[in-house]
Amino acid sequence: MVVQHGQVGRVVVAAAAVAVLVCATAGCSGGGAAADSRRAAHPVDAVRDAARVLVGQGSSRASTAMEMAAGGTRVTIRGEGVYDYRARLGRLRVVLPPDPAGTEEHRPITELLAPGALYMKNRGAGVPVDKWVRVDTASLSDGNLVTGGATDPLTAAQILAGARRVAYLGEAVVAGTPVRHYRGVADLVRAARAADSGTQARVLAAAAHGLSVQRVPFDAYLDDDGRIRKLRHRFSYDNGRTDRPVAVTSVTLLYDFGAPVVVRLPDPQDIYAGKIAES
Repeated sequence: MVVQHGQVGRVVVAAAAVAVLVCATAGCSGGGAAADSRRAAHPVDAVRDAARVLVGQGSSRASTAMEMAAGGTRVTIRGEGVYDYRARLGRLRVVLPPDPAGTEEHRPITELLAPGALYMKNRGAGVPVDKWVRVDTASLSDGNLVTGGATDPLTAAQILAGARRVAYLGEAVVAGTPVRHYRGVADLVRAARAADSGTQARVLAAAAHGLSVQRVPFDAYLDDDGRIRKLRHRFSYDNGRTDRPVAVTSVTLLYDFGAPVVVRLPDPQDIYAGKIAES
């Protein structure tokens, strides 16, 4: 696993989409005293603990969907991939929607998620097809909660550390797995203060400063081991193209815990250093 750093490229995939409008490694499993303890936990404690539980699990597969609404039109960006919660590395294949006429096809974008950085291939906008774009996520106005078209799974979980009001809504089923449904509001400033690393704190602080609303409504679905199976956030994002903030709903599904994850970040010579065209 090689971590390299290249030059910063400012790029906004989510804004481009809006422009189209205008116990694997932890050694534990279901049941047992740990599961019983989590079931009995206070709703606030249960969701605030979710990121720590994911790190204990080591890795998983992830499926993402980001729906944006502006001017009465909705588009959805979808992603599939894997994430290593201990190394904080992930890989997603992100698919953008067609343009309103349905005539233009967007090539799937490969995204590599790393501490403080987002790498993108097949970005378009004048970037050669064999080059990557590197984005410093703390430099983005939303901390990359929206920009990349998919919310980093660990960051999505760490937002829950800022939970203030949480209600337990009962049992449900997600992809055949029994879960407990929690609904609440998380404060991004509080989540930044609770972050377990300086990099993550800067990312969440950027989001708290840049998003239209610092308090993020969420729905979290946790299994008997306290692992997130489904997580929905609702963001309000000002992309500078419309008079009103864009409503963004980000949904993350996590499954196949302990799945192997191999992520090799690009070498410096493979990172595009030129100007990126406006989308």
